[in-house]
Amino acid sequence: MTDTEKQQPKKATPSSSNNTKDNSTDYEIGDLLIHYLQQLGVEYIFGIPGGAIEPLYNALARSERRGGPKAIISRHETGAAFMADGYTSQTGKLGVCCATTGPGATNLITGVASAYANRVPMLVITAQTSLATFGKDAFQESSCTGINIVGMMSYCTRYNTLVSHADQFEQKLYTAIMHAFGPTPGPVHLSVPLDVMRSRINRIRPRFNLDALKPNKPTFDPVALEKLVDILKEDTKPVFVIGEGAVDALGEILGLAHLLDAVILTTPHGKGLINPHHPQFAGIIGFAGHASATEVLLDPERQTTLCIGTSLGEWATNGWDARLLLNNRLVHVDDQWEHFKQTPMARLHMHGDLQQVFAELVLHIGAGATPANPVSSYQYQFQLENESAFTSTEVPIKPQRLMRELVHLFPPHTRYLADTGASFAWAIHYLHPFDRRISGCRNRRGIFFGASLEFSSMGWAIGCAIGTALGSPEQPVVCITGDGSLLMSGQEITVAVQHQLAIIFVVLNDSSLGMVKHGQRLSGAESIGTAMPFTDFAKMAEAMGAKGICIESAGDLKQLNINKLCSRPGPTLLDVRIDVDEVPPIGTRIAVLKDTRVPPKATQQTTKEPTSTSSSTTSNKTSNITATTTTPESSPAQTLSSEPETPASPLTTKNKDKTHVN
Repeated sequence: MTDTEKQQPKKATPSSSNNTKDNSTDYEIGDLLIHYLQQLGVEYIFGIPGGAIEPLYNALARSERRGGPKAIISRHETGAAFMADGYTSQTGKLGVCCATTGPGATNLITGVASAYANRVPMLVITAQTSLATFGKDAFQESSCTGINIVGMMSYCTRYNTLVSHADQFEQKLYTAIMHAFGPTPGPVHLSVPLDVMRSRINRIRPRFNLDALKPNKPTFDPVALEKLVDILKEDTKPVFVIGEGAVDALGEILGLAHLLDAVILTTPHGKGLINPHHPQFAGIIGFAGHASATEVLLDPERQTTLCIGTSLGEWATNGWDARLLLNNRLVHVDDQWEHFKQTPMARLHMHGDLQQVFAELVLHIGAGATPANPVSSYQYQFQLENESAFTSTEVPIKPQRLMRELVHLFPPHTRYLADTGASFAWAIHYLHPFDRRISGCRNRRGIFFGASLEFSSMGWAIGCAIGTALGSPEQPVVCITGDGSLLMSGQEITVAVQHQLAIIFVVLNDSSLGMVKHGQRLSGAESIGTAMPFTDFAKMAEAMGAKGICIESAGDLKQLNINKLCSRPGPTLLDVRIDVDEVPPIGTRIAVLKDTRVPPKATQQTTKEPTSTSSSTTSNKTSNITATTTTPESSPAQTLSSEPETPASPLTTKNKDKTHVN
């Protein structure tokens, strides 16, 4: 056994109630909770111990001794929630985080809110002081008569409750798990007073099978399917826009796209699902996206835009641009009802399990796709904003070139996580790992990119990388973050040091809050509050016990022994001193902030009428699905430009004020 194998945390194995001996009277509620979590396959609980939550950590100590779920101690409670987020996103299992009463619980809120916005299943356990102390100004009290943590959590959880009696615990846990994996997944919160958590029980055998509580996937409406088949057969140039919710149906979606010769786009959230070298892939639409994707959607000959598994919020729609997605060309297919709230103008809504829906579409439209050949070329079919910077050899290294080199350095199955700020703008636009597969399914572990694009918490990627690495230790993990995020959450790197996780932290060091700095310049705002003193993050990493390397050029990157870094027992931090004058592709975001989007050109053309011109609603009670169709009308919000906007010309090296069009 190697030193790395000795030091890495052991994974828990799912428990069997038949193997659990109930021969002790020392069991507490915390022991029962952990046995339920082990039933779900949960291996880690992320958090920080404290007095009020001590009984849970006592149970975790007992659990670890018997090979069950173990505690991972974060350095800040928000980091614990980010780690749970990463663990869930990587494994599909429930992420669990916990905190003590008072400030421990309030510190969790940002991470929980991030999971809520991104619909990540998560169980949040907070402690309370004992029930008898409520209202007495107890130390760190966070009851309804003090700093009301249950009240605070009500705004960022799918289920939220105080467990006031031990007899309530199992029923409320049962209900919480149902909501966490419900039709609209997300975090759930149980707040447990100290005396309740200490309650003695005479068994730890779960009464319920929580794994069986996960809801069945919705089926589909045959009538709605027929409408969708008719639409797709009529249009010879459909466009597929794939969001993050399409992951489980990707094989079927790509098979249908092959049959229809559809152009494929992704939202920023869906980046990582499609091989960037796929011959039908025309880029990313939305924040930091590609001009080629915009041109496709502005093409008046394309009458159907099929959006799949996406909420179509600001980031995915170029700031709700009606010329591109939110118009009467739209057909919205999703397994989450909530996603339809952004698309009342769609000509068809279809709710159902995406894998079933697209498998049926393939059967209806063709006998099956011809097996696709492996990609043999590195040629992109989409346009990069600044090709010259992408290949530049200048020193200091340009962020565009950094993104290019990362995908050449790391193996194809590497998981990249980009932090909030300029980091995820650069990564969305320029980071395109090579993948020879252009068809077939892709499980969660095969997704090569992740970012928190709704709530967009700085430091998310740092904690998330740790949860990701614990969930899949055999897969290389690269965290792309900025100096601002690292100074907020960099202490979590010591968790990777402690557990010898071979994460690569890539820090874009420009001694500023880069996205804010460039945003101020592009929008004409005052330049204020973005400068930071230079920090040597390589030395900072070394001080924390990680390996630190300073990078100033593409040549420095090429000298790295990546295989050695990815297999060493601990993290590595690359302190990349980037060109501070390069402007990230954030033009869409600036336009939204300024509310100065250029309206469609004077020459306009409306979409042609679809085959169905009457509004109808079809429901199927047995399949729990509704399809709606709408009649297209010529209105300003649904009118399309007859010619695409001219993409922004490439940046010059020192041009700070050029606005970018994404």
